[in-house]
Amino acid sequence: MVDPTTAPLFGVVLHLALAFGLGALIGLEREQSKSGGTFAGSRTFPLLALYGALVQAFFPDALAIAIAALVVPLTVAYVGKVVSEGDIGLTTLLAALVTVLLGALSMHSDRGAIVAIVVGGSVTILLSVKDPIHEFADRIEERERRASAKFILVALVVLPALPDRSVDMLHGLNPRFVWLMVVFVTGLGFVAYVLGRIVGPERGIALTGILGGFVSSTATTVSMAGKTIGNETLYHVCGFAVVTASIVMFPRALVEVAVVNPRLAPSVALPLGGMTVVGAIAAAALYWWTTAEQTVEPDRLKNPFRLRPALLFGAVFAVVLLVSEYATEWFGSSGLYATAFFSGLADVDAMTITVSQLASQGAVSTPVATTAIVIAAIANTLVKVALVWILGTRRLGTLVSAVLGVVIVSGLVFLAL
Repeated sequence: MVDPTTAPLFGVVLHLALAFGLGALIGLEREQSKSGGTFAGSRTFPLLALYGALVQAFFPDALAIAIAALVVPLTVAYVGKVVSEGDIGLTTLLAALVTVLLGALSMHSDRGAIVAIVVGGSVTILLSVKDPIHEFADRIEERERRASAKFILVALVVLPALPDRSVDMLHGLNPRFVWLMVVFVTGLGFVAYVLGRIVGPERGIALTGILGGFVSSTATTVSMAGKTIGNETLYHVCGFAVVTASIVMFPRALVEVAVVNPRLAPSVALPLGGMTVVGAIAAAALYWWTTAEQTVEPDRLKNPFRLRPALLFGAVFAVVLLVSEYATEWFGSSGLYATAFFSGLADVDAMTITVSQLASQGAVSTPVATTAIVIAAIANTLVKVALVWILGTRRLGTLVSAVLGVVIVSGLVFLAL
């Protein structure tokens, strides 16, 4: 805690300046957006932040009482705003209370100051994107909202109830870890889904591939391949979308490794990063090759927050985890590589997380884990090539095979380095 009686004067002033700055940032946003109205603006919010900072600095035990004392004047001001302007929104009122807490955090400690900066910036961004958020909410159908609510409810209820230990009945699986990974992988897809719905269906072929790759690269491949059957001249632009969706899988896998086992990430970063760079260069060349008149209407992204696909991924992940453990125990690294290849044909996420977990437990070495993840990624890339040949045209198959073939070879080269 920053003790004003012992801390250098410069340090105290610096923390007070931070509180003032965060309050001013939020206040300017409220005034510029005219959302605060007569309630609060660019002068009131800095004062609220300083109020919280000074109370925390000199009367920390009275912080709760000081915040409670603000409720009365803030409520009176809010009621006056409702009466005079007819606006019953609570956003500015809540932002005022959060600003007081940010001021207190700024003065609490150096760590608190960092948290205040992060939260203050996030609050400002959240307040400033009111219209896009409302537009996004309007685009979501009732069925999708119910599916999301059901998934979130199940995730929040089920996760704490699951045992955080190996269960003999489940052959040593940790149920909480399995479900946590389900929520994590689904959350990655949901972020891309939200971005896709915000930018709208006119987002363009580049974002179609990128966002589609994060939500489901396989679904994007199937969609683009099918479009070339009706119009063969679209093979350039559809091929670009397939290639982009396929290479997005590599940084996605790298994110998963970094979350599950950060120590493995540097080793995996070279082959996956190399494949991403080579694929991005190839995709850029392919994009340059397409003409401005070539357009394709992308299919709407599906909401990943659905219970049935999540449960299916959980089952696949659990099976892959068990098979990988037994294959490694019985057949060594060759057994893990075979498992990685066959599981990668269906889902690269499950294998990536599984191998990362095994490496964190010391069950496999870092080189073996890296090789297994790359094998799974290559297997999944081969699936994309097969799908465009089966569901698309010969031109699309030839184009995608050439580009992704170079990506696969580059992955093997980087792996051998």
